[in-house]
Amino acid sequence: MSSLAGKVVIVTGATGAIGSVTSEMFAEEGSKVVLAARNTAAAEGIAARIRSKGGAAKAIEFNLAEETSIVAMIEKTVKEFGGLDVLVNNAAYLDSVNDGRDGDIESTDVEVWDRTYHANARGTMLSCKYALRMMPRHAGASIINVVSDQALSGSLVKLAYGSSKAAVIQMTRAIDTSHARQGIRCNSVAPGLTLTPITRAVVPAPIREYIEGETLTPDLGEPADVAHMIVFLASSAAKHITGQNIVIDGGMSAHNSGFAKMYELMAPRK
Repeated sequence: MSSLAGKVVIVTGATGAIGSVTSEMFAEEGSKVVLAARNTAAAEGIAARIRSKGGAAKAIEFNLAEETSIVAMIEKTVKEFGGLDVLVNNAAYLDSVNDGRDGDIESTDVEVWDRTYHANARGTMLSCKYALRMMPRHAGASIINVVSDQALSGSLVKLAYGSSKAAVIQMTRAIDTSHARQGIRCNSVAPGLTLTPITRAVVPAPIREYIEGETLTPDLGEPADVAHMIVFLASSAAKHITGQNIVIDGGMSAHNSGFAKMYELMAPRK
């Protein structure tokens, strides 16, 4: 993927498990990486690690819920590295998911809904809006939006989060429709349950084991599995892939998981 050498890449939410691995993978490909995050100290730690290996990286403070922060992040990137070629919208508002306030339609109050949409849908839209103004036309620029498998099917929980990520999938298609012929591709990736530190802390082991049992691959996904796809989509190797949502869930959504339990119940007793 030498096509990424010298490219200027922004990764938002860069201190998370997926964001940090993605940032380091881009740096390994020779890209100049901006690590955008609320926790600038943690972002600078990752940036320093990249620079220690000979890469180019800068940490920039970033708040997905604030338009002024988004604008400043884009402007600082261009000032530091002279342009912008790739935007990875990995940042997301997850507080209401993690503390259990984002439930079903009756239990989720409007404050949770508004806060989630304000960050995940509005913030991602503004990040794309201002990034597109700086991206070169007809030069292989790319936007990759990180969404979630929660956007693809109904659930008893995560009403606001899943709905906001579904909005980003539609946004991805709209951006691609308006900008692909200008040389700016836009795709999204939808990870399933991924073994991040937050997942291990928040998702009880029995639930993780159940999901692993319904996953068609031998193991649950790791952050690197998602990062590899993001880097690939940004490269010239993916030049004909655009306007797509790529599901990275180990085949979980490829089958009706309910049938596995049904056949188990139907199996003759030994």
